[in-house]
Amino acid sequence: MFAVIKTGGKQYRVAANDLLKIEKLEANVGDIVEIGNVLAHGEGENVTFGAPFVDGAMVTAEVVEQGKNRTVIAFKKRRRQNSRRKIGHRQLLTTVRIAEILLGGAKPAKKAAAKTEAKAEVAAKTEAKAEAAPRAAAKAEAAPKKEAKAETTEDKTAEAAAPLFKAPKGEPDDLTVIKGIGPVAAGQLNEQGITTFAQIAKLSDKDVAKIDEHMPFSADQIKDWREQAKELAKK
Repeated sequence: MFAVIKTGGKQYRVAANDLLKIEKLEANVGDIVEIGNVLAHGEGENVTFGAPFVDGAMVTAEVVEQGKNRTVIAFKKRRRQNSRRKIGHRQLLTTVRIAEILLGGAKPAKKAAAKTEAKAEVAAKTEAKAEAAPRAAAKAEAAPKKEAKAETTEDKTAEAAAPLFKAPKGEPDDLTVIKGIGPVAAGQLNEQGITTFAQIAKLSDKDVAKIDEHMPFSADQIKDWREQAKELAKK
């Protein structure tokens, strides 16, 4: 059976176990995501079409990877005006593996199976701990080291989740005034603590490199915004 789904403004024909790259979904690797926008489904010549979506139909998928697409370069040049602009963009992508195509309001079996497996794992671990009681004293010595490693991992995760910059106090500027920054890009910059023209104008080359590394904007693109922001900050 196949289904035609819509996500990220695009349509995809999928079947079970298909590996698919779609626009970024807010999920972690290993999570099961549900896509309810099913335009059509069927098998062979028997196809059911929605209006626009099929009622009660849903596709579930497992998140395999979070990444970025290749960089797309847009170069503009105006004749006899000494004007050149080079902008790069890397689209955030999520790689998913199609798990199930559900019809008639059926619920996904993946989540229930995951819970059952988790209970079985807990029971097995409990039995293993009871059998390995004599060795508990030896493992206790290594426990502080493992806890220290876990704390270090949590600290790194917290640092990764923190914004790149500290947002200044006061009212934010409308960053979409800068050519090349749309509503989506402005939202991404705001999430990373960049909210004003003055802040963009004062970005150092080190800051530009940091944004280039952690966000889907090229260094040339950010430097162009910086020059525009210097003029806007004066007003």
